[in-house]
Amino acid sequence: MPEPSQRVIVLGASDKPERYSHQAVQLLREHGHDVIPVHPSLKEIDGLAVVTSLDRIGGAVDTLSVYVNRSISEPLAPEIIRLQPKRVLFNPGSESPALETQLRESGIAVEEACTLVLLRSGSFALDSGS
Repeated sequence: MPEPSQRVIVLGASDKPERYSHQAVQLLREHGHDVIPVHPSLKEIDGLAVVTSLDRIGGAVDTLSVYVNRSISEPLAPEIIRLQPKRVLFNPGSESPALETQLRESGIAVEEACTLVLLRSGSFALDSGS
């Protein structure tokens, strides 16, 4: 049974095919999700428009998938909290205990998990109890 479509932001999206963040954009799209790649200097990734910063995103967000290190993500805490995503996935190498604490205190679910593994294993769906 296919998972329900989500609106997913990929923070640190890349146009380099070998990068996991690029593979995540592709796999999320293949799984039917509405993907918003975020990178400060890219214009598009595989024909998909790239947003330069989180503050340019409005509307409901199901998942924010983080692919940047803590020196980049921690200063973005106010923007992430303003977005109020239902959850934030910290992919391997992007973990930030300080940011994770701030997000939890703001009522945002946090997971340390690989977006690619979740998609490939059929485990990407948000908990129906959240």
